[in-house]
Amino acid sequence: MEVHQHSEKKHYIVTDETRCKGCGLCIEFCPKNCLGFSDVLNEKGWRVSKMHRMNDCIKCYMCERMCPDFAIFVDESDVPKKA
Repeated sequence: MEVHQHSEKKHYIVTDETRCKGCGLCIEFCPKNCLGFSDVLNEKGWRVSKMHRMNDCIKCYMCERMCPDFAIFVDESDVPKKA
């Protein structure tokens, strides 16, 4: 599980690499181009989604909405929850 915190705002982007199948929908629909593919493969052999530019994230929830596998989500709590 990968967790990224925005430097100015209290929100996190949480990615569960075990659920991600590398479809790229979250990457394609991110309006700020914050996401990209990882250079490493997950346990299923997929290049998973990875946060590349967290400080550009505007917390629009498009990554969470577009993911068919519920592998990425926005967490607004003080401490990130596990997927």
